[in-house]
Parts: sequence; C-alpha cells; structure tokens
Amino acid sequence: MYNTSLIKKILLASVVVFLYSCDKDFNAIGDDLISDDHFGLEPHKYEVLAFNQEVTPIQSNNLPTNALGIYNDPVFGETTANFATQVTLESYAPSIGEEPKIESVVLSIPYFSHVTQTNTDGSSVYALDSIFGAKDGGKIKLSVYQNGMQMRNSYFDNGNQFAQLYYTDQNADFESLKASPLLNDDADITQNQEFFFNAIERKDSITGTDGKKTLQRSKPEMRLNLNTKEFQDKILNAPASKLASANVFQEYYRGLYFKVEKSGANATSMALMNFAEGKITITYTAKTDSTTDDPKTTETRTLVLKLGSSLSTVNFLQNQRNTTYENAITNVNATEGDERLYLKGGQGSMAILKLNDFASQLQSIKDSDWMVNEANLVFYIDADKMAPTTEAKRIYLYDLTNNTPLKDYYSDATSAASSNPKDAKQIFGGIINLGDNKRGKTYKIRITEHIRSLIKDATYKNVDLGLVVTEDIATVTNNLLKLKNSNISAAPRASVMSPLGTILYGGKSSVPEDKRLRLEVYYTKPNK
Repeated sequence: MYNTSLIKKILLASVVVFLYSCDKDFNAIGDDLISDDHFGLEPHKYEVLAFNQEVTPIQSNNLPTNALGIYNDPVFGETTANFATQVTLESYAPSIGEEPKIESVVLSIPYFSHVTQTNTDGSSVYALDSIFGAKDGGKIKLSVYQNGMQMRNSYFDNGNQFAQLYYTDQNADFESLKASPLLNDDADITQNQEFFFNAIERKDSITGTDGKKTLQRSKPEMRLNLNTKEFQDKILNAPASKLASANVFQEYYRGLYFKVEKSGANATSMALMNFAEGKITITYTAKTDSTTDDPKTTETRTLVLKLGSSLSTVNFLQNQRNTTYENAITNVNATEGDERLYLKGGQGSMAILKLNDFASQLQSIKDSDWMVNEANLVFYIDADKMAPTTEAKRIYLYDLTNNTPLKDYYSDATSAASSNPKDAKQIFGGIINLGDNKRGKTYKIRITEHIRSLIKDATYKNVDLGLVVTEDIATVTNNLLKLKNSNISAAPRASVMSPLGTILYGGKSSVPEDKRLRLEVYYTKPNK
C-alpha cells in the first residue's frame, strides 16, 4: 500500500513537471519537430518590401579563398579576377652556400579537388571543385610577375594605427608597378598563353638520401616553371641582409602579381583557389664545406618561398555587366520593391528586406497571445532567367542595420549533412532546393528566433535585413565598401568570395501570387 501511494505521488509530480515544461518551452520544443506540413496549420503571410542594392568596389584583401580567371556568366556578365600576394621565406637567414646556381624554380598551388576513381596501380582520377565556366579545357592567358606594390597590414595616420585595406578595383594600381619581366615564360604554352586548370594527378620522381628514386603522387595543382635568372639575381644573389627577416624581405621582394586575359577565341574559366597553400621551390647547386679531404663539394639544395595565409593578399575583380542586370541594380524601387532580386557575389549586388507589414501588426499579435511555432522567408528562383547559368548554392540573410548575424544563425548548431563544413547550419537554411529537373527552385531561410524576439522583447528592433550569396556559411565577417552609400557601408566577406549569383522573385504586388516573397509565420493560438 505504501509503495503504491509513493508511485502515484511520483507519477503525479512527473506529470506536473512535464506539463510545466511544455508550457514554458513550447515554442522551442516544436523547432525541430514540425515538418513542412506543420500538422495542417496554415501560415499567416506578411508582405515583404525587398529591393536591389549594388555592391560597389569593396575590400578584397586577405580573403580565405580567391578567384583567378575569367568567368563569362550569360546572365550577369563577365568577371575577370586577378590576384596579388606577398611571399615569405620558409626560413630566414638561410645558408645559401657558395657559387649557387639555379637548376629550376617551380610555383605550385594545389587546386580544390576530390577523387572520383582509384585505379589498381594506385593512381587516382580527380575532379576539380570550384571551377566556373568551361570546366574542361577553358583556356586563359596567364601572366605572373614580381609585384612592385608595397603591401602592408596597417598604416599610421596622426599617430593612430589603422588596418590597410585593398579593394576590388585596384588592379590598375598593381599592374602599373610590375617589377619584373614575365616570370612564367616557359616554352610550354599551357603554362602561359593557353593556361587551363588541369585536373590531372601529379606524379614526381623523388630521389631519397640513399640515392633511390620513388614515385610520389599528389593532387592536381597549378604548376608553373618560373624564370631562373630572375630568382638567381633577386634571391640567391641577394645580400644576406635582405633575407634576414620577414619585414626586410617583404620590403625587398614584394611578392607576385597574377594577371589573366582572354586567350584568343577560346572559352574561358575561373577557379577559386587557396593561395595560402602555394609555394615557390628553388632548386639549385652550391659549393659547401666537405667532411672529406676535398675542401669544397657541390650539393643540390632547395629554398622555399611560401604564399602564406598570414601575408597580405588582394583579389581584383573587373566586371562587364549584362544590360538587364545593370539596369536592375541601378534602377531600384525602394518604395514599392523590385519584382526581381539580383544577388551576385564579388563586386556584385545584394537585396535589402524590410518587414514593415509584420511590424505594423505586432501589437495585435502580442495582444492575442499568439505563440510562434516557426517563421520562414521562402525565396522563389526565377528559373527562366537563370536557365542559362549556374545558380548560387547558398544565400545568407543577416542583420543589415548592425552588420551582424541573426539570432537564428547563432542558435543553429547543426553540423553539415555532408563532409563539406560549408553545408552546416541546415536549420537556418539558405541552401538551394532543387526541382525535378535538378535546377534550383527555392531557398528557404528560417528566422523563427528573430520573429519571436520581436514579439517578446520590447527592446528588440525590427532591423533591415541583407540578403547575399555566400561561399561559406561559417564566414560572417564583413568587408568595407570603398565608398559607403545611404544603404550599406559593408557586405559579408563570404559574398565577395563567390563568383556566382541568383535571381529571385521579390515581394512587389505585381509578382505572381505563387512566387511572391512573403514572411510566413506559423502560430499556436490560445483557446478563448
């Protein structure tokens, strides 16, 4: 009897705690449980004012990945991407040896790639990632020079230190200060006049200390033979003081400038590259002290220059926009909104969103004690206009007023469903949804926490929202515009990194009902 009574008390207490928890945390519990049908609930739909915003020349130094090449997008136009970087010695104050003589100078930069097939002989077949345009054999003219521009991380003004910024429109400044003849002047025209991003596996014969040769395989990479005389004169024959420290060396040898041009009538291509993994390997012979009876002996040595991530870099982006795109982002209707929203990475364009309709009904929602189960913005892609080109894989919505991520971004701790960390934050969303034809149909972004905060917190502001394409959802830092305007002073860095775009239907009343952008909110309403 005593045991039965105790059990009843425990059950009663458990039920009370459970019901209290359900009431207290109802909104959060439903976050990951409510599917797209929302148990038959119909959303309340609110109008969204959305219009285009041009992104003018923007800070493009020290990006995690950089574009190189020419991408001719049939919808947005043509983008030419050049690049400049400092270089550093792998180790300073090197012992060069006496009478050094260069045998080869090789620039190597691995591509982003993945294995598609492994053969029985141990070799691999690769496919390149982040290639845009003509993926198989798109040719460009590639020229590499010594950079003559002194690139710095900071500068002083009236006794104050500021970060040194470089912008997408500064190509002419760097090109005018080239400090060498063409460095990649090899007779093989695939290294210069008709360069292409080659997916072939690299195979090298390596001689060990025992004199035996082994085959070394490595993933695809840009590999260019550079002018040996230039590096003989400027590196091996340099005064020892010029190679003694990072600051002195970077003043002395200011890095490399990569320039691309069209190669005749050939199709072109562009790649996103991690230049931080690049290096220049100088192989040379030198005389050195010997342990034998001979006073001097000749040996083969290497000296490595790194294109390091801690160094100053800058990506230059030159655009030739298509007329329709140019008109869309320069003739903006900020009062009624635009019918189409043109999002384009690089020095491209974005959209500005205002939730004025929802804000006007906010007090009524509060008075009615409605609880938000879920709130989404669903963006429909204009498939007809985007048909000739590749859609951006992901878009990113953020607090434009403060240039910060939304609460929903921070509250989403989901990892990537794939092996790619760029696919993380699945609940927050923005990932392209494909139709039956494997083409993009919609993007959905969840802003539940943002809407809840507007209802619950009187101090929480109805900020303007910014919408951009993104190359990496984990990168939320903003880059400054060269000249700010009345709407924006910066844009997300991950958008600058992406060459792609997308065209979305806006919220204007003239947009077809089934494609129109709206805020969709699912509520639980109390019984009264």
